[in-house]
Amino acid sequence: MHQSCYRNDLSLPVLGWREVLGALKKKGFYPSRQRGSHIIVENGQGLWSSVPRKDELGKGLLLAIINDCGLTKEEFLELL
Repeated sequence: MHQSCYRNDLSLPVLGWREVLGALKKKGFYPSRQRGSHIIVENGQGLWSSVPRKDELGKGLLLAIINDCGLTKEEFLELL
């Protein structure tokens, strides 16, 4: 297997839900509701994601949230 395929994910820091929520708020997302241990964020233009209230979000989950919100990894990292 070619190792360079996985290098893109290595630059993502380990983040908790508070840091992710803070970054998304800078891009116009707001918490619209909470369901159990998940906070649903949306931007009023049809984009939304579910952010689990965990102290450490896995890289795959973080990438899914970034994609759900229509952001690139680079755009998201600039918001931190």
